[in-house]
Amino acid sequence: MNQRTASGRRRGFTLIELLIVIAIIMTIIMIALPMAKSVLMHAREVAVIKQIQTLHTAEMQYQSQFGRYATKLEELGPPASGSEGPGGANLIPGELAKGVKNGYQFILQGNANSYTINANPVAFNSTGRRTFFSDMSNVIHENWGAEPATANSPEVK
Repeated sequence: MNQRTASGRRRGFTLIELLIVIAIIMTIIMIALPMAKSVLMHAREVAVIKQIQTLHTAEMQYQSQFGRYATKLEELGPPASGSEGPGGANLIPGELAKGVKNGYQFILQGNANSYTINANPVAFNSTGRRTFFSDMSNVIHENWGAEPATANSPEVK
């Protein structure tokens, strides 16, 4: 049976036409993919800054309740069992208390009188391009590189 209509034209597309359309779509994807990756990393970094602010708030609440700062993230998270207390104050979500969230590794170090927070990408230049540092001053510092940010790194603006 012939694929020509009454007016003499074929129905459908030729193989060459389909290959051209696929090539155009692939070109558009190849151009858009790096931009999407960059936008996704920036979104993660903004989320990390908000999570550091959440950790500051949790540390203030912890210090108010227990008379000292938490020395590790688990102390700010949900209790392992039983009721809330110094070992698990339930001030931050369990995922953040485990130390990895949004492609970043969070490290809380502290003692009774002070604390520091570092946030570093799990896979540099894939989950994030910046590292972050903060302490009791509530100022967040950033480093555009794989080395962890410090108190001497530039402030996040």
